[in-house]
Amino acid sequence: MQAPSPRGDREAEGQRGESPYGQENLRKGNFFVRYGIFSDIHSNSEALDAIIEAYRKEKIDKYLCVGDVVGYAASPRECIDKVKKLSMITVAGNHDRASVNLFSTDYFNPLAKVAVSWTERNLDEQDRYFLEGLALVYKNEDLALVHGTLDEPGDFNYMTDGYIASKTFELLETNICFVGHTHVPGVFIKSKNSHIEYQEGSNIDIKEENKYIINVGSVGQPRDGNPQAAYCIYDTDKENIQIKRISYDIQTTRQKIINEGLPRFLGERLLLGR
Repeated sequence: MQAPSPRGDREAEGQRGESPYGQENLRKGNFFVRYGIFSDIHSNSEALDAIIEAYRKEKIDKYLCVGDVVGYAASPRECIDKVKKLSMITVAGNHDRASVNLFSTDYFNPLAKVAVSWTERNLDEQDRYFLEGLALVYKNEDLALVHGTLDEPGDFNYMTDGYIASKTFELLETNICFVGHTHVPGVFIKSKNSHIEYQEGSNIDIKEENKYIINVGSVGQPRDGNPQAAYCIYDTDKENIQIKRISYDIQTTRQKIINEGLPRFLGERLLLGR
């Protein structure tokens, strides 16, 4: 089955800094970890606040961000600050790199280009340092993180079908890879006989003989027809992954976009989740 097509713009092992928890806490078999994994915030501070509040009720051990902290909406600095405080690991998205001139906007649509230019003008030196330091891929013994695909991660290709997913499966050294970029939550599953299927489920029980690519959806600009912010929980003890949704103050985000002179459509689309 083919994944839904997105409607948007077209290294190292982790970000700068050491984990305050220590790598031993991440080792499969020694410790069980409850991960909070989220992606595509896109400068939407209200949506980010909503998922942070939701995560507080979930007993999360470690937070991971799958990229695109900035872009589109009007609160890039606030979102960078919150992610820096919350997430132990963040990988780079195409908007993160484009906003610090590390990725070309040639294939971005016109509205995305406007948003990148606006974001670039509204970052300070510390914001730029953070975005410049984000790695393309992160791996530990439980999982891998990449914004688009493990093959050519710096090209930020969309994982929209089984053929594209197969290339990431070939490079996947663990059983699970978490991605974002399309803003549409879903899962590709590769069975032990190498059959790949796509599912839209939000509750996934992990089977040891399978491999999984989980798209965690978007916090700040969902495109699956549901305007609620998406966030993911991976429990290594229960061997279960859940993608959850939560409402947030969309009208405030929309008005901030308009007030900053960003394209009105970038605010209106949030109401529809498209």
